[in-house]
Amino acid sequence: MKAPLAVVVLAAGAGTRMKSALPKVLHPLAGWPMVRHVIENAKRLKPARIVGVVAPGADAVAGAFAPHPTVVQKQALGTAHAARAALPALKGHRGPVLVVFADAPLVTAASLKKLVDACRRARAAVGVLGFTASDPTPYGRLIVKDGKLERIVESRDCDAEQRKVTFCNSGVMCIDGAQIERLLGAIRNNNVKKEFYLTDAVAIARATGRAAIAVAGDEAEFQGVNSRAELAVAEKVMQGRLRAQALADGVLMTDPETVWLAADTRFAADVSIGPCVRFGPGVSIGEGSEIKAFCDVEGVRIGRGVLVGPFARIRPGSVVADKVHIGNFVELKATRMARGAKANHLAYLGDSDIGAASNIGAGTIAVNYDGYGKWRTVVGPDAFVGSNSSLIAPVTIGRGANVTAGSVITEDVPVGAIAFGRARQVTKKGRATALRAKLKDRAAEAKRAKKR
Repeated sequence: MKAPLAVVVLAAGAGTRMKSALPKVLHPLAGWPMVRHVIENAKRLKPARIVGVVAPGADAVAGAFAPHPTVVQKQALGTAHAARAALPALKGHRGPVLVVFADAPLVTAASLKKLVDACRRARAAVGVLGFTASDPTPYGRLIVKDGKLERIVESRDCDAEQRKVTFCNSGVMCIDGAQIERLLGAIRNNNVKKEFYLTDAVAIARATGRAAIAVAGDEAEFQGVNSRAELAVAEKVMQGRLRAQALADGVLMTDPETVWLAADTRFAADVSIGPCVRFGPGVSIGEGSEIKAFCDVEGVRIGRGVLVGPFARIRPGSVVADKVHIGNFVELKATRMARGAKANHLAYLGDSDIGAASNIGAGTIAVNYDGYGKWRTVVGPDAFVGSNSSLIAPVTIGRGANVTAGSVITEDVPVGAIAFGRARQVTKKGRATALRAKLKDRAAEAKRAKKR
């Protein structure tokens, strides 16, 4: 039986180049905080425990790890010092310990698994994920001899021969849990920066006759994020992955590069996505539904055979059942649309329940906010709400009721009733010509006054 895996996520980096009050690892990437991508990939390996290492006072970062525990690196004294801080949380663990960085969200679960599996097979004390760099200048070099990893040499410490090496350190390391305390304890801070480098664990392991290995990965996965520019590059890479997966799963995208997805966007088969559509976190879309161009969709469960857009917005907390139509310039917020309901044009439905097969006319507003509280509008099944109506919540429109166009509804409408809520029309025959002349003269006088 394989010894269980533990994962240590180092998340104590300051991220000053982000120029933001938000901690670096909480900056969003495909709708999730950066660190969540790292945690979710670690979870795919089914570890026995995940431990986060955070800086003092980083409560928000610690919160992103919940329900997994965190420990505090009290001083920023290097990567090995950060890993040491996790040792009390690893007490009793004898299996491999995977050490990853919270600001490297592009490393895939497949690469992490490849490293852990290789370490298990080789019974290695230390394993490192490496990559062949197009420009190795800033990276530590992996010095491999006869197929064995000898040591890692930091870029600034390389001699002329070592600078020619293009096989570089990604920072991801797997350490034998039975040896991790001894290896970390042997690392010294005898370097220019006076820090404890996790990379020194390789040479220490080799000096004691233990095996160390390097496993090759794709350079594109090992880009860290230390600036806004690097975050933008990471977003582009992540979006490319998400689009490719959606297309492979049977989603039709007419212009994939203009569709922006969240990491948790879920599509059934035969979903169609038009150009320039953004999906925020928490979206699932049922089979055969179509999201037309220029829509913004977030925090909603959409059923089968639904039509949305173009130019529609669905905000969090909404549920859209099968066969619903949500047309151009319609906005939903925390609204439930039952099967077959329609709002085809220019409507705002906030905090509403729209019954099955009901029709919401163009220009309808669910007036949900009175300046102090949000209130719900309930429209029963088979109801008809005419164009340009305002439904002043809290209000209920009964099953099969009809609200005439242009109405302001302030009271509940009973089942099957017709409701009028507008002023009576007044028509004055033959008066239009005189009115137009009066208005024309007034406009002309205003122009003359401006010239004076």
